[in-house]
This record gives sequence, structure tokens and C-alpha cells, in this order.
Amino acid sequence: MKTLLTTLALTTSLALPASAQEITGFNIGIIGGENAQDRLNSNECYRAAIENALGVPVKVFTPADYDGVIQGLLGGTLDMAWLGASGYAKIHLTDENAVEVVLTKQNMDGSTGYYSFGFARKDSGITSLEEAKGKKFAFAEPNSTSGYLVPGAEMVESVGPLDQFFSEVKFSGGHEQSIVAVANGDVDAAVAWADGLGNWEDGYNSGAFRKAADAGLVDMNDLVEIWKSKLIPEGPMVVRQALPQEVKDKVIQLTADLHETDKACAYGVAAGEAMDFVPVTHDAYLGVVAARKLQETSQ
Repeated sequence: MKTLLTTLALTTSLALPASAQEITGFNIGIIGGENAQDRLNSNECYRAAIENALGVPVKVFTPADYDGVIQGLLGGTLDMAWLGASGYAKIHLTDENAVEVVLTKQNMDGSTGYYSFGFARKDSGITSLEEAKGKKFAFAEPNSTSGYLVPGAEMVESVGPLDQFFSEVKFSGGHEQSIVAVANGDVDAAVAWADGLGNWEDGYNSGAFRKAADAGLVDMNDLVEIWKSKLIPEGPMVVRQALPQEVKDKVIQLTADLHETDKACAYGVAAGEAMDFVPVTHDAYLGVVAARKLQETSQ
């Protein structure tokens, strides 16, 4: 990614606002999916690297839900974040000038997408979505792409209204919470995200299952896949549009180079094994923005 800034210079038409002042701090938002302390631990090396590059204090914020990061970006109290596609869509639909999409995760096979997987305990006897009829089911949270927006829409197309198909539908609060809830028997089935590469028993190469398995929260051999979504565009890294261009350039370049400069740190930021962080534009999320708009107008 050494040529990234040249590419960005050719593809962006955004000029540095005349009123932009030098920053005195930089705030990163990390969306849910695992507990707050694990999110802090996984991103500490990244925080420190950005702090060193910018020469100002850098803080990481881990709100309890996705909306905390979304509102922080909309309100200007957060300067950057890695978002799911649905979370980005909500920001864009609220204020299309709030953030810029700049990078996304590239998987080990070169793709830039992932999947929502339905899963259950292996000893439950549930091996398909149809066999989960009449059972308790958990989504992650309302602003999650793979934890609600996509699986919810696809499952409705397949089995009809979910509150009639399942005995109970609830939000667990995040992907990690969904995985633990199924493993503990609190719900019968749920969804969580993964790149779909590698082996199920490892939690695939990257994603919520891999993070949970690495943390010792679950033995993937105790779970079974029962459903898989269509390919979902990998969520973007976004930066606050009003930031000075030099600040944005430094953070983007550092992140784009992370797999080359610090593989262990990149593993934590990417939630597992990945090839790189690569440029992305708003056009990659047009479908998700349209789906989110339809969801919001139908409520």
C-alpha cells in the first residue's frame, strides 16, 4: 500500500477547509461485537501507532452499542472508526458530509466481503434454518449489517415474518454476546459474521467467531452452521470529513501499511487473518444504503 496516498490524491476532490486548525487530540471509535476491554486490548497497538504518527494524544472509545460510535461520528466527537456497512449507511443517510470512506479489509483470497452465518449448538439437533422453527433466535443489534440488516431481510424472504417463525426473537447486544448466548443455551440459534475462509473449527480466518475462539469464549466444535447469507460488502474505515487533510493522510497511510509494518497489530484490527487494508469508495455501499433507507422508511 505504499502508493496509496498517490491514489487518494488522484481520486479525491475534497479540499482542506480554510478554517481547519491543527488538532490537539484524535478519537477512535470501536463498534461492539466483543466486550469493551477486549476491544481496547486489540486496538492498543493501533492507537499507539496513530498517536506516534500524529504527535497528539489518541483515545479509543468503546460505546456499549453501535449507535454510540455512529452518533460520535455524526456529532464530531469521534475522528475515525471501522464501521459495518449498515452503520455507515445510517451516517450517510443522516449527514452525507459527516465522514469519508477510505479503506476496507481485504481477505486472504483477495476478496472484500464477508458473510452472516446462522449457527446453533451441535447437540441441539438443529442443522438448518428450517429446523430452528419455533426456537429462540438472537440477532446482534439493530445497526449491525451482518448481525441484523442482511440476515433479517434474507430470512424474511425465505421463511416469512420472523416473529411468527421463531418462538422468540431478541437482540443480544453484539456478535460476541450472540455466540456466548448460543454456547450457553440461552438462545437456540443466532447469527454472527465471518469471512468464510479457512476452517469452521478455527472460527474461519477472521470475524466474530475467530475472535471468540481466540479469546477462549467458545469451542467451535460445539457449534454448527445452519445458514449462510449472500456476500456482504466489507465495512469501511471512515474518517471525519472536517479533519485537516494532512491528518487524514497520515492515519490512512499508517493503516494501509499496517500489514507490512506490524502484522500482529493488523491481526487485532482486522479481527483475524487478512491480506491487507485497501482503498474503497462510497459506491461499494450503494446497495446497503438503499436497503437501510428502505428499512428506515418502512418502520
